[in-house]
Amino acid sequence: MKIVLLIPMKGNSERVSNKNMRDFAGKPLYHAVMNEMLKSRYISEIVINTDSDTIKTDVKNNFKNINLIDRPKELIGDFVPMNDIIGYDIEKFDADFYIQTHSTNPLLLVSTLDIAIEKFSDSNKNFDSLFSVTKIQSRLYWENGTAINHNPMELLRTQDLPIIYEENSCFYIFTKSSFKSSGNKRIGLNPFMFAIDKIEAQDIDELQDFIIAEQLYKQLRQKR
Repeated sequence: MKIVLLIPMKGNSERVSNKNMRDFAGKPLYHAVMNEMLKSRYISEIVINTDSDTIKTDVKNNFKNINLIDRPKELIGDFVPMNDIIGYDIEKFDADFYIQTHSTNPLLLVSTLDIAIEKFSDSNKNFDSLFSVTKIQSRLYWENGTAINHNPMELLRTQDLPIIYEENSCFYIFTKSSFKSSGNKRIGLNPFMFAIDKIEAQDIDELQDFIIAEQLYKQLRQKR
C-alpha cells in the first residue's frame, strides 16, 4: 500500500515571522515534525509543497529522498485554501491514500499517526476519511453569552458534560476519490474523528503557542 504524506510549508507567516525556519529547540521548527514522521512504519513518500527557496535548500541539506514541489503563483498567499494546495499535490503523486499534516504540530508522535493509519486501513469501507480531533469537556458559550453545550441553571460537573470534538488540524487521512467526491476537501462525506492527546495537538499560531510548544518539546520529546 502506497501512502503519501503531504507537508505544505510557506515561507511567509503573519503572526509568527518565518515560523517554519524559526529556531525550535536548536533546529528549524519543521525539523521536529519531519524527524518524527520519517520513523513511520507506513509512510512511503513525503511531499513538501513550498514557495520558499530557503526551506527548499534546508530540506535538501538535511533530509534525503523528500519530494519538493514548487508552489505555483496562483497558490501563493495567506488566503489560499489549504484544500486547493492539496488538490494540486495529489494530482502529481498517486497513492492508495494521502495524509496531510502541518509543520506547526511539533509534538505529534509518529506512534499516534501510525495507529490512525491502521484505523483508517481497517475501516475505510465504513469511513471515507479520517481527521484528528481533541476532546473538550468545558462550559462553552456563544459570543452573545448563550450557552452552547450546557444548561447554566444545572451546573453539571465538567466531566459530566457531553463531549465536544475540536478539529485540531494535526492530520487528515483521505483518498483521491474521497477528496474529489466531497468537493475537493480533505475531510470527506463520511469521516472518522480520531481523538488524540491534548499535548500532541498543541498547534503554533501565535508567538505564545511557539513558546509553550518549545518548552513542552524540550521537556517531553528531547528526553525520549
